[in-house]
Amino acid sequence: MPQAYFITGTDTDAGKTTITAGLLCAAKQQGRTTLAMKPVASGCEMTPQGLRNSDALALIAQSTVQLPYSQINPYAFAPAIAPHIAAQEVGVELRVTDLYQAAQTLLHERADFTLIEGAGGWRVPISANEYLSDFAIALNLPVILVVGVKLGCINHALLTVEAIRSDGLELAGWVANVVDPDCARLAENIEFLKQHISAPCLATVPHLEAATAEHIAEFFQEFLGADKLKSSGNM
Repeated sequence: MPQAYFITGTDTDAGKTTITAGLLCAAKQQGRTTLAMKPVASGCEMTPQGLRNSDALALIAQSTVQLPYSQINPYAFAPAIAPHIAAQEVGVELRVTDLYQAAQTLLHERADFTLIEGAGGWRVPISANEYLSDFAIALNLPVILVVGVKLGCINHALLTVEAIRSDGLELAGWVANVVDPDCARLAENIEFLKQHISAPCLATVPHLEAATAEHIAEFFQEFLGADKLKSSGNM
């Protein structure tokens, strides 16, 4: 059965795209068809083809189902700022209903393994009245949380888990992504999270200077092979 998940993080720079690309690569290596979406992206560069986002391009590179860029990243903004501000500056209205329709088009492709990556953390605003979490709620997909392991991550992680569940969504699993190699008591922090997050830790990814999707994929082969997510992500 096809599987689909919403990827969120504890904060900006938690490593969502790195982990999403690694998961896609691992699934692809197992012979699955893959597809991913980055609905809203700030910090895009102008190219001859229009605005392009490096995160969205990284996901496209690991997707076996090839779609036009505009379907993978329908809302691309040049400034590397909060999406709702970037949208306001260019006169674009971000609405959950529009994001939802764009995502449904992608999900109808029914790839074996589909990931939809959010922006920033869970409660990132997309307008004065709506949040990206409202989009996740509308999709009603199980969530994979990327925890950027650094000083303060326990608080960020537990509050995010609480918010996801308060919003009525299933936390399918989480990833400990070490973003600060000098984080004090690293093992103890990760162990605390394992004891206090009642969802499986899918992988602990160490800090890597060159974090390619292929390298990250190595950390997910075991859990994908064991199919730990087999029931939670069926579409």
